[in-house]
Amino acid sequence: MTDPAIVLSPAPRFNPALKRALNDILGGGAASVLTVTFGLSYSLLIFAGPLSPYLSYGITATFVSSAVLAVVIGLGSSLPFAVAAPDSSTAAVTGILAASVVERIEAANLQTSLLSPVLITLGLSTVLTGLVLCGLGLTRLGRAIRYVPYPVVGGFLGATGLLIALGAIRVITNHPLQFATLSQFADHTILLELGAACAMALVLYLTWHRSRSPFGLPIILVGGVLTAHLAFWITGVSFDDARALGWTFQPPPQAVFMLPWHTGDLARYPWFAIPDLLGNVVAVIFVTASSTLFNTTGIEVATHREANLERELNVTGAANILTGLLGGYPGCSSISRSLLNYSSGGRGRLSGLTVAALSLLMLAVAPELLGFIPKFVLGGLLLYLGADQLHKWIIESRKRLSKLEYLSLIAIIVIIVAWGFVPGILIGVIIGCATFAFSAARVESIKYSFDGSEYRSSLDRSRDDQDVLLAHGGKIQGLNLQSYLFFGSANRLYQHVKRLLQEHPECRYLLFDFKLVTGVDSSAAYSFAQIKRSAHDLGVELILVHLSSAAEKVLRSSDFVGEGVTIVPELDHALEWCENELIAQHQELAQEEASLRDWFTGILDSEDDADELIRRCQRLEVEAGDVIVQAGAPADSMHFILEGRVGVMVPADDDRTTRVRSLGRYTTIGEMGLVSNTPRSATIQAEVDSVLYVLNTHQFDAIKTEDPALSHKLLTYFVSVMAERLTFANRTIAVLRGGDGRGWPGQARP
Repeated sequence: MTDPAIVLSPAPRFNPALKRALNDILGGGAASVLTVTFGLSYSLLIFAGPLSPYLSYGITATFVSSAVLAVVIGLGSSLPFAVAAPDSSTAAVTGILAASVVERIEAANLQTSLLSPVLITLGLSTVLTGLVLCGLGLTRLGRAIRYVPYPVVGGFLGATGLLIALGAIRVITNHPLQFATLSQFADHTILLELGAACAMALVLYLTWHRSRSPFGLPIILVGGVLTAHLAFWITGVSFDDARALGWTFQPPPQAVFMLPWHTGDLARYPWFAIPDLLGNVVAVIFVTASSTLFNTTGIEVATHREANLERELNVTGAANILTGLLGGYPGCSSISRSLLNYSSGGRGRLSGLTVAALSLLMLAVAPELLGFIPKFVLGGLLLYLGADQLHKWIIESRKRLSKLEYLSLIAIIVIIVAWGFVPGILIGVIIGCATFAFSAARVESIKYSFDGSEYRSSLDRSRDDQDVLLAHGGKIQGLNLQSYLFFGSANRLYQHVKRLLQEHPECRYLLFDFKLVTGVDSSAAYSFAQIKRSAHDLGVELILVHLSSAAEKVLRSSDFVGEGVTIVPELDHALEWCENELIAQHQELAQEEASLRDWFTGILDSEDDADELIRRCQRLEVEAGDVIVQAGAPADSMHFILEGRVGVMVPADDDRTTRVRSLGRYTTIGEMGLVSNTPRSATIQAEVDSVLYVLNTHQFDAIKTEDPALSHKLLTYFVSVMAERLTFANRTIAVLRGGDGRGWPGQARP
């Protein structure tokens, strides 16, 4: 007996909120691996050369920046799983800015510490970057970034890739790669260090570049460290000797947090150098804003989630203002870390907090850790990052750009590397403006729109066809495009198409007339890809008319032209094709419904009963070879064969099947099982493409309850069908036994 006072509670279920929190922590932990690894390399990139004695402050600035950016953007982004930190591009231009400050101080022979001016410069530039980003977001001018020509942005980001690679060489050798220092690179040890770093970069490319495993990068780096120390032990080089030869880093002191806003440091700051630094500050702002835009767009495409660009600019701006006030440097949402968090299951804002917590933990661990890492390991990582950026903008971009655009991109890269960001910014803007003025005026990309009910082809049609087009012509929508289509105008076109499809959910054919389009920019292909995705989700066919060969080449390079997109030379032919498809669809359905009604009326001797039976049935369209029902399955339906032919198949020897009967149009099958509720005795398979109407047991039972007269007529029809088939079977057996087919052999005839 069970004590009634004892109540057995059900087994505890895993709390969904706790599960989501654990997924966020797991995803944030995986993203932290990249934040820590990249953070160490960025610290070395920025605080290199004369700034290397202050590396501990660089480590502090890096991980404080990582923590603040992760917290603020993680809590405020419209993409809650976004993970932010300093990026490769922002770190590269920050390093150039820091080096410029050092050069100005050394050129002026100022007897002052380098640390305070550098930290003040980084802080001020980061705060200014944040203010500009907030201004772009609050005034909704952020979308103006989308109008910056693609080659200009590509040139800036490609130059940062080359600068990262050059910075990696300086980290490895302690010497900048210049004509004046080439003789120092003839040293045997330096050549070995560079060779080891190149080997490390190659290993990263062959392994982690292809897999992007969350733990692949630290495993490779730890393997590189262990391999280096094993090589030191085999060759008899002690740890102190390796450090003296320059193979490993000098261990920096414990990281120290220091605010740069002291009155004395501000008084000693070389304010005279500000005009010379403005170009590099503008580069920091531009690259951070561009990275925010492109990284957000990349996350949108990869996760199929739409972000609020104004909100992203405002949140990123606020994060950079706070980072600058704490002595950090700029950053933004990271594609690699955000996607790693997303693929690991992170969907909430706890991921960003996890990254921030682990970044702060590195303030205590990083200095000791750095003392054991060989230079070629982190230097190889920087080489890989720089080479990957260069490959993206110099090699891959060639497929998407015209010759003029590509040459502009290369020219901007060369100018920035040779003469700095100031000439690069000026010439890049000039090139962009000239290209924009040459390609198109600032006009609307849509000249007019139309639909199939008001604008038709020149083909004269019957009154019935005209009635169909008048009633259903809204399923055909058209846009007549004009001017030069670039990223900005194409983005407006995408927004217009989104609204059109929302206002006309019945649309099934969307025509784009390119007759008045003077050209299509390679960056516009992204907006057309968005249009294709939106149309595909709604089952809309895209038809392109008057598409020039040059525009077709640009759209094909982005895989826009393909399934779901049809190219027709002329608008009149395109309209005729859409109209024919629309009329054929409605005529087929109308003819099919009329044919079915006539058949059911003949069976039931009543049009009202025929309409009621049609309402109870479900249409089923099958292809030749499709199995409709399987032998042994429950008999839960019968089938009215309106079009086509099906076969009744039974098992034979050698796992084959044999057709024992074939049924064509206006016949039924499965009625016996529907009445007797016995399992299927044979398999029914379509022999040709067929259209059937299915009456299941639920609807049949409903008919018996709600409409007894119709039920009686159906049962009478079922009995007559089974009687006809029994008579046919008797005659077949009689023939096989040698009779005359009118009865059983020897049986008395009536």
